Amino acid sequence: MVVDMTRVLAGPLAGQMLGDMGAEVIKIERPVNGDDSRMFGPPFLKDENGQDTSQSPMYLSANRNKKSITLDFSVPAGKELLLKIIAQADVLIENYKVDDLQRYGLDYASLRTSFPRLIYCSITGYGQTGPYRKRPGYDSVFQAESGIMSVTGHPDGQAGGGPMKVGPSIADIITGLYASNAITAALYRRDQNQGSGEYIDISLLESMVCGLGHFATQYLVTGTAPKRMGSQGNGGVPAQVFDCTDGAVMMTAGNQGQYISFCKAIHREDLIINEKFTTNTLRVKNRVELSTILSLELQSWKSQDLIEALHRFNVPAGRINSLPEVFLDPHIQQRQIVQEVQHPAYGAIKLVKNPINFTQSQAEPDRAPPMLGEHTEEILKRFLNIDASQMQELRANQII
Repeated sequence: MVVDMTRVLAGPLAGQMLGDMGAEVIKIERPVNGDDSRMFGPPFLKDENGQDTSQSPMYLSANRNKKSITLDFSVPAGKELLLKIIAQADVLIENYKVDDLQRYGLDYASLRTSFPRLIYCSITGYGQTGPYRKRPGYDSVFQAESGIMSVTGHPDGQAGGGPMKVGPSIADIITGLYASNAITAALYRRDQNQGSGEYIDISLLESMVCGLGHFATQYLVTGTAPKRMGSQGNGGVPAQVFDCTDGAVMMTAGNQGQYISFCKAIHREDLIINEKFTTNTLRVKNRVELSTILSLELQSWKSQDLIEALHRFNVPAGRINSLPEVFLDPHIQQRQIVQEVQHPAYGAIKLVKNPINFTQSQAEPDRAPPMLGEHTEEILKRFLNIDASQMQELRANQII
């Protein structure tokens, strides 16, 4: 069982991944308001009359397969209930500010003696140590500080040139994936090695620096920082967006064979033997000249004709789809990445499902993200044997 004491996005995504994998995830929320992300809108989910509800897309994107309980652990009676739940848990995830939970005796140092098997994961902006440990932060700040923005966007000197933020909250998404992987590994190690727990310290800033991938390694190995290249690829050349008569196409010739096939597909075999472009090293060196030649060549093509020609020669290529086009794509539909789940208050809603497809495990149907406190009574009855009169007293004292 997982106790999810996280808010907004990175932490909830980690808990959601564990819930997707079959864990029972209990989301601990503040009475009345709950997770801040519930009100991150507009837009909001609309009811059958077209009116806004209190369910934001951000909340809905990160909290399926969980149960919600409202609990004020800042008071002794609420803390006592929470500790009784933690006593039955395998994992606790939290993303409070550094040392914040220490005030309530809910930090790892305070819990480890009583719960030696507990896997405790702390997700913060900058980590538990270092000069920035107390700073607040959000996704866009970490995109800036990690260097991601410095290598994203059009080059200086081009129209619209300059650092660019990645659209989605990529720092939260990457951190959530790292956190869920770390928790899974810690559980395996615990169950293989004398059953001892673990403390996991994960920061959004470090996760984003790791998210630089080969860009970071390129700098560390060469001492030269990669430059922004707009839509151009990072390896084989050509790899970029080409404007056609009716839209744009993204293609990548990732190796020599694909470059030769690309030239054949667009009927420019002369570019195969042009001494400036015979190897990828030369094409990288003469990237601007080759790009100019190809852009002029392809601007008279229709986008679908170009895609079909490239696919006939096994050259990777695709349209730059809008989101409506993504979800109308026959391949996306056949893979069933969108699924309907039954919301307890608003009927069927559509969510993007987990992309992991097991062949030997039969997954339970996904549950909609819970309403605030939807499972409070269920959890307190099942785990703590709280009866109806005690429940009424807890509500009267605003503990739940």
